[in-house]
Amino acid sequence: MTTHHAPGPLDAASRPAQPARTGPGEPDPVRSLAGPGAPGALYPGPGPSGDIAAGSASGTSDSPAQGSGGPGTAAPPGGDPVKALMHRHRELCARAVDPLEIAAALEAHGMTDRTAAHFRHRDVFSLAEEMYARVPRHSSDRSAPPASAHAAPEPVAGAAAAGPSRLLTLVLLPALPGALCAGLLAGLAQAPPGRARTLAVVAGVLAVLSAVQLCLRHGPLRSPRPAGVAVRLATLWLLGYAVLGDGLLDAAVRGGPDRLWPVDTATALGLALAMWPAVLCARLFTGGARRRLARSRELGEFAAATRPLLLASLTCYLAALAGLLALAGAALGAPPALGGAGALGALLLLARLLLVHGHRATPTVALATAAGVELAVLCSVLASRLPGCGFLAVPAETLIEVCGAEAVPTLACAVAAFALLGRAVPALSRASAHTDPGTR
Repeated sequence: MTTHHAPGPLDAASRPAQPARTGPGEPDPVRSLAGPGAPGALYPGPGPSGDIAAGSASGTSDSPAQGSGGPGTAAPPGGDPVKALMHRHRELCARAVDPLEIAAALEAHGMTDRTAAHFRHRDVFSLAEEMYARVPRHSSDRSAPPASAHAAPEPVAGAAAAGPSRLLTLVLLPALPGALCAGLLAGLAQAPPGRARTLAVVAGVLAVLSAVQLCLRHGPLRSPRPAGVAVRLATLWLLGYAVLGDGLLDAAVRGGPDRLWPVDTATALGLALAMWPAVLCARLFTGGARRRLARSRELGEFAAATRPLLLASLTCYLAALAGLLALAGAALGAPPALGGAGALGALLLLARLLLVHGHRATPTVALATAAGVELAVLCSVLASRLPGCGFLAVPAETLIEVCGAEAVPTLACAVAAFALLGRAVPALSRASAHTDPGTR
């Protein structure tokens, strides 16, 4: 195999490795990653013992690996598996500015360190480094030092102009929902009841939701693709139930509601104020993961360093949310629903992090499930008033009698949040989750 770069660490990483084995009927990772018919592709085939013959690393045909046999098991003259892989991912190799981008994309396509052995490399990172080094560069690029996994990112032109933008997305916008919600509650405390008060409530709620939407469209919580309708509806229901649901459910169990049930304003204010720590914790996780990606030399090393960072970011957010809920309860003189609001905050943050990093199906299912459970409990209580349907309310009434109405959103959101956490830990500790969305 002929490389077009000076001898260095890549040469040691390109030494032939023992060919991996594939069982009968299993797909060949070399063929699936390099692609059929690619120029210079390797054409392995299982011999009687199940081994795969490897081509020569020097660009000439060697004899087949021991244990392989049969026609078509050896690579043709000039067979170069890395060249075939580069042909399949030629656009990625051409636009990559660092070998880590290639490694993350290969990982997203199913490449593992075991599969990299088919390309005569000990791991995915060394294979990506060779692919990056063999891509022809312009003359202006050759004068610059090659990118390294340990190199710190250089300052981007116009970084000084990014200061106001960072201030806007990390401080001003995240503080806007809490400020609008606090102003709305302060105004309602002084406004007389009537049509004007109702219009003020509607306008204030729309203003708070618009501010939240701005935070989700700019900054660390911005998703590369808009969230689906199911995600939006489920999120709106969960937020509305956190503010209105407990009072409505408690009134329905007691035979009502025959009048306007109480509104949990402390929970509403606490969740609105918590947008700021959510943005900061998302920024902490994303920035820390990218720094670890620049320092890591193996995918396993990066995953082991990223998992504690995700758990620490989530813990910091929950601590800040609990403090803001307690502060809101003290300011309004009403105890907030700490359990339900805390579980909801964890669920929403995990779902948003997965959406930001390119995962849509799992957060959609988790949010829709939690919203569906709350809706089902409420509907079962109301449906129990039909003749012969009193048994429908027995589970909800028993739970509310023992733990209170707050137990319904707490259980629904907590179970969904734990399930989402189990998915988020491996998904967000993959290198492919922290590269440009176009490479995923």
